Amino acid sequence: MKNRITDLFGIQYPIIQGGMIWASGWRLASAVSNAGGLGVIGAGSMYPDVLKNHIIKCKEATDKPFGVNVPMLYPNLEEIFKIIIDLKVKIVFTSAGNPKVWTPLLRERGIKVIHVVSSLKFALKAQEAGVDAIVAEGFEAGGHNGRDESTTITLIPLVKKYIRIPIIAAGGIATGEAMLASMVLGADGVQVGSRFVASHEASSHINFKEMVVDAKEGDTELTLKELAPVRLLKNKFYKDVQEVYRSGATVEKLKAVLGRARAKKGMFEGDLEEGELEIGQVSALITDIKSVKEIIDTMVMEFNQAQNKVAANGGILTP
Repeated sequence: MKNRITDLFGIQYPIIQGGMIWASGWRLASAVSNAGGLGVIGAGSMYPDVLKNHIIKCKEATDKPFGVNVPMLYPNLEEIFKIIIDLKVKIVFTSAGNPKVWTPLLRERGIKVIHVVSSLKFALKAQEAGVDAIVAEGFEAGGHNGRDESTTITLIPLVKKYIRIPIIAAGGIATGEAMLASMVLGADGVQVGSRFVASHEASSHINFKEMVVDAKEGDTELTLKELAPVRLLKNKFYKDVQEVYRSGATVEKLKAVLGRARAKKGMFEGDLEEGELEIGQVSALITDIKSVKEIIDTMVMEFNQAQNKVAANGGILTP
């Protein structure tokens, strides 16, 4: 699977683990890297000292490349990036903000910068900022998302038409067939989030993992656009949000019902009623909790089988 993404990161497979809050600690990141993909520590739910500890432990658990995802809305950005530079992390994924401010400094230090975008407009801005690659994420994805609701199957070829740098597809990808489809559309690799939430190594609570496995079609929805769009599972908290909309939602009312640490309560502490349970539409396809190695090995096998099937049928994929 040698291509622009495997060459950029020095990895075996162009499979990138999403840097998800409350799920992407050092155990998950190191397991993904050891299995041939690129593991990513999700700094969005970590204080600086906690992130430092996770980076150190990840370095002890793998000698393979791994990255750190940093939401640009993080309040301690200077301290976070100092830790990343001091500990010689070589790959940084930025999201939820403008990469222009930090990209030059990080690249001067030999760090590869990849920015997550949800539209062509932001992809062009990221390319102009000098990033090494982009993650183009469709609105099927879990967690915080774009307001435009562009699907992955629409977004990837649109971005490919105008972007020169490598493209990583994200949103709705949990199988090798979806990986092949993304690459046919123009991606050089895929970012996988929800499938890795339902792994033994993810730091998310077992209650949350089991609810992901039990999820069916239509069990997630993109909501809270007035604050920051987020796709989550429908539970009591979700119903409380919908009640606010029915009674005339204002930003103040939505902030009040959201409160603080809602995602931690659900995803990390396992409160399935009051917690915010961020996950993608593809959860409907996830039926078991597996090890990271099983997930990656299965995706690679499915990818190869689908590719061979297309070749055997003269370039036509039949059911």
